[in-house]
Amino acid sequence: MSIANPPLRSARAPNHLVASADHIATSAGIEMFGRGGNAVDAAIATNAAIAVSGPHLCGMGGDLFALVHVDGEVHSLNASGRAGSGADPAGLRAEGRTEMPFRLDVRSVTVPGCVDGWIALHERFGSLPLATILEPAIRLANDGFPASPLMIGALHQADEAGRSNLSELAEQATKRGGRVRRPGVASALAGIAQGGRSTFYEGAFGEGLVALGGGLFSPEDLATVHADWQAPLSTDAFGLTLHTTGPNSQGYLALGGARLASQFDLPADPDDDRWAHLLVEAASAAGRDRPRQLHEHADGDELLDIIDGRVDEIDPERASGRWAPSSDGDTTYLCTAGRSADGREMGVSLIQSNASGFGSHLVEANTGINLHNRGMGFSLEAGHPAEFGPGRRPPHTLLPMLATREDGSLAAVLGTMGGDAQPQIMLQVAVRLFHHRQSPARAIGAGRWALKGPGTGFDTWTSASGPGVSIEGHAPRAWIDALAARGHRTSGAPEWNSGFGHASAIVSGRDGMWVGSADPRTVVGSCAGG
Repeated sequence: MSIANPPLRSARAPNHLVASADHIATSAGIEMFGRGGNAVDAAIATNAAIAVSGPHLCGMGGDLFALVHVDGEVHSLNASGRAGSGADPAGLRAEGRTEMPFRLDVRSVTVPGCVDGWIALHERFGSLPLATILEPAIRLANDGFPASPLMIGALHQADEAGRSNLSELAEQATKRGGRVRRPGVASALAGIAQGGRSTFYEGAFGEGLVALGGGLFSPEDLATVHADWQAPLSTDAFGLTLHTTGPNSQGYLALGGARLASQFDLPADPDDDRWAHLLVEAASAAGRDRPRQLHEHADGDELLDIIDGRVDEIDPERASGRWAPSSDGDTTYLCTAGRSADGREMGVSLIQSNASGFGSHLVEANTGINLHNRGMGFSLEAGHPAEFGPGRRPPHTLLPMLATREDGSLAAVLGTMGGDAQPQIMLQVAVRLFHHRQSPARAIGAGRWALKGPGTGFDTWTSASGPGVSIEGHAPRAWIDALAARGHRTSGAPEWNSGFGHASAIVSGRDGMWVGSADPRTVVGSCAGG
């Protein structure tokens, strides 16, 4: 879905900001600040709310990654789930498959890590009771929320089997603004609020997932915690230190692309086609071997060192024609930042997803929670380090980002949805924010390019034909022809198109103000605070 000429104004606030892809969810985060909570409380509340109102983007049946900045330190959370103990790659190969199932097959479902992520964030940094934090989401699920145009569009795109499985949503979300209630989700949230993770993973949801899996999942798989605090992956670029989550996240591609791009004399005007060319080449040089390199045990710093050695692969004037990843994806990114009553500053960069749209188009029957299809990231190649197997985490497109200054203070929290294209979108937004010093609204609202594979939005790096360069409708008009003249295979796309991601960012201004923006491409997103 595209929109026409949205206003581009950054939000400014002295105390706190919340940015998300749904104004309803943003309000939940602001409510937590109003109750005396901090940025982590606000982030969990925002995510829980959009998990209710945005099941075409995210939910408790998906995974989560987050970065938290507090007291000059960056903390990284990996809450991505693992394959069930019954995972059988040989069985899939015996069926003649060379790739993981995409939809309507429970084997593409891993144990969802989202709720474990909320619990981990709350236990370490939360200040309000979990019941208080989840209260807005429970209200939304019980009382109902207005169906967004993007959710309605996603339901229309589902096939007959998918719509049948998603009938609770499809039967209610028939018109924009129509009321949608999710009583099973409300019950699951209330259980978490009162009893923590065990009421979810070992209660009705967990029991339903085990039953649906038919031997793929065991009760022990659900009892295992799927959230780990890990060291962030960091690098210096554009006068700041950029941080993201390490493998199994593809965050290293955003940092690697930034390192490559920072070694070139970028045009002063980002409308210059050479600007787009250099960033396309940096992104494709960084990501060209992602399917071989990315797995849960990969060393992020080693991957960055490998990418550093590719600077000579970039011709400043001509396209390389190298093969690389690209595609759409449906995820939600949100960020929060604020100062507590005692002056303590905190920022959160959080990304959470069903993987592709409504995910697997399978639904856990006890709660009505739709399940992600993140297992599609596994390889079926025998012996591949990312091979599908019991207890393994798949390669992930999700990547939150955060930037700090030389003194360790918070400069910005930023991120986007976008499948394979997330590192490419983040590279463009980061260059605009940090190199060109554009405002968040201008950096996020600018027209984008993205490498696009021909199929799922997750096949940028695996399609035999390789990706082309898709150019958003309100990007500079000269880009299509000028990039083609440089040797790129270009195509046009509608303006303000969700296929180019839903980015958000909050910047810590030198004047003590928070400045932020949510992506107009979300249609219903917002950035607000106080």
